[in-house]
Amino acid sequence: MTHIIHPIPPFYRPDSRILILGSFPSVKSRESRFFYGHPQNRFWKLMVRLFDEETLPATIEEKAALLERNHIAAWDSIHSCDIEGSSDSSIRNVEPNDFRGIFAAADIRQVFTNGKKSHEIYTKYCLPQTGREAICLPSTSPANAAWNMDRLTEAWRVILEYVSS
Repeated sequence: MTHIIHPIPPFYRPDSRILILGSFPSVKSRESRFFYGHPQNRFWKLMVRLFDEETLPATIEEKAALLERNHIAAWDSIHSCDIEGSSDSSIRNVEPNDFRGIFAAADIRQVFTNGKKSHEIYTKYCLPQTGREAICLPSTSPANAAWNMDRLTEAWRVILEYVSS
C-alpha cells in the first residue's frame, strides 16, 4: 500500500456549472496527468454521447475543451490516501480535497459524484466543509460492468439540466 498525494489539479472555469467528482485517480489517470485516463473507463464516451460531440477526445487539450464547452468542472473527493494500484476498495487514511477555491471561482450549481466510493468520501469528509449535497451517479469505471452504456447514459442524463442556461 502506497500513500499518494493527488497529482492532478482541479479542472474548472468561471462558467463551470457542475462539478463531477471521482474518488481518486487511477494509475492510468495519474500517469496521463488527467481525469479518466484509463482507456476502458467510459467517462469520455459517455460525455460524447450526452453532449452530442462529434469525436471522442484523445488528448488532454481535447478533453479539457469538451469539459469547458459543456460547463463541467472535474476533480476528485480525495486529496491523498493509501491505495493499492487503482482499487477504490483498498483506499485508507483519506485526506479530502478542499473545494473552497472551486466554489469561490466557479458558478457551480450542483455537485455529482462518479460512483459510490466518491459519494461516500464526499459525504463523510467534504459535505461538512462545503454544505453542498452531491448527487451520486453510477460509476463509469469498467469495474461497474452491471451498468452498460445505455443505462449509464440514462442515469447521467440528469447532469444536462444543470449545465444548460
